[in-house]
Amino acid sequence: MDNIDNSRFTDAQLSIQALGQELKKVMVGQDHVIQQTILCLLAAGHALVEGVPGLGKTLLVRSLSQALGGQFNRIQFTPDLMPSDVSGHAMYNKQSDDFVIRKGPVFCNLLLADEINRAPAKTQSALLEAMQEQQVSVEGQSLALPSPFMVMATQNPLEHEGTYALPEAQLDRFLLHIWVDYPSLEEEVSLSTRLSSKVGDQLDVSAINAVWSLEKVNELQTLLTEMEVDQSIHEYAVRLVRATRDWHGIEVGAGPRGSLALVRVAKAHALMNGRHFVLPEDIKIMAVSVLRHRIRLSAELEIEGIDASQVITELLQNVEAPRV
Repeated sequence: MDNIDNSRFTDAQLSIQALGQELKKVMVGQDHVIQQTILCLLAAGHALVEGVPGLGKTLLVRSLSQALGGQFNRIQFTPDLMPSDVSGHAMYNKQSDDFVIRKGPVFCNLLLADEINRAPAKTQSALLEAMQEQQVSVEGQSLALPSPFMVMATQNPLEHEGTYALPEAQLDRFLLHIWVDYPSLEEEVSLSTRLSSKVGDQLDVSAINAVWSLEKVNELQTLLTEMEVDQSIHEYAVRLVRATRDWHGIEVGAGPRGSLALVRVAKAHALMNGRHFVLPEDIKIMAVSVLRHRIRLSAELEIEGIDASQVITELLQNVEAPRV
């Protein structure tokens, strides 16, 4: 690492900035959502995006796919959606007198799993293998998914009727939990002005240029493996995660995958800032988005209106960070 080429990390930073600027051509506001989506892509992870309808979640994924020159698919999760509707199925071909595999919509680079909590656990689990192993099993055959592959799953925090809570095993597979909030007054006015000349509410991403290639994504994901992470940073991430297991008000703490995710995203955040090494600040900045979906609060805190983000923020203030 002593002879590391810093220019590659500076070039990476410029590429990341170019991608962000491209997405802002169609996305009004939501800068932190754009940033965290790019971080998730760099860290080769998947994102759970939560927010009320109409805040641009679908537009963001379509725009990102356009900017990468990749294939985008969308699955609308419903109570009657079957696992085969996600992964694919075997069908009989009369011409060849044989069964052939018809691949499902999961075979793409960017998959939008819209309202994922509207489908039962059996269908939700169809994504588990894809998210963890980057492959799916259809009729006993293991089929590799394209690379890169990223799932962005959305859910509405307000609607609970007809929904199925995601099991902890699946929640843990999401690298980040991204919260999409309402735009500011200025942003909403700008959005209204911009869309007033459009027909209906069509999602127009034609202004987005392919500033990255799929090979570029794989290259940057590989570059993360060369990042310097001091042993004290690893220890800090583990101490934060272990603190969630006996913190007052947390009923269920984060598992080991939480500390691994913290370090992965911290490396992506460092790369976004043109560095080849990780600082404690990278861990702190990403901790809430990495951990809030991996813990379960006690009923007492939920009754008091305290959410997971507030608890993790308090935890960060009490777990000492290393000086590196």
